[in-house]
Amino acid sequence: MNSLYAALLGFALGSIPFGLVLTKMAGLGDVRDIGSGSIGATNVLRTGNKGLAAATVLLDAAKGAVPVLIAENLLPGTGGVAAVAAVAGHCFTPWLKFKGGKGFATAAGVLLAMAWPVMLVCAAIWAATLAISRISSVSSMTTVVAAPIAAWAVGYPHVIVPLVAVAAIVLIQHRANIGRLMRGEEPKVGSKS
Repeated sequence: MNSLYAALLGFALGSIPFGLVLTKMAGLGDVRDIGSGSIGATNVLRTGNKGLAAATVLLDAAKGAVPVLIAENLLPGTGGVAAVAAVAGHCFTPWLKFKGGKGFATAAGVLLAMAWPVMLVCAAIWAATLAISRISSVSSMTTVVAAPIAAWAVGYPHVIVPLVAVAAIVLIQHRANIGRLMRGEEPKVGSKS
């Protein structure tokens, strides 16, 4: 029963579509009408508003971290369930007909809350991959795939299973990006297309 409560908490908080809310409040319209059509920070950046993109990253990460921390404090041992549910809530939000973002910022938030040393390793992987590729989706996918390996290497085996589940969700959400990458059409960071 505790796992169910943790899942509901994670999904509810994860489902808040901050990227869409912020861009609409700023008078920039519906972020789903540009770029990849996602509600995440990379697509918010395509509006040209770096501040809103940064706010989206922080809020999307927070909605991953907060349910994990609450679950672990109130229902010990359920943080991993809350983590997976938060990422699923972001990617399949009921407020947007079960469509949402790609899940990377929320995944970063859950990792920070579950195992911050692993998050530091993954941040370095993300930064290096982004610097080399200049493609947000490449750095995101590389990082989520590397996260369970990093957890094992750093000594956090209890987070490996939730991280594998999170990686699966994030990769599914990037299926259109994978197609564009294969066709050489994936936009680089800062592009409005």
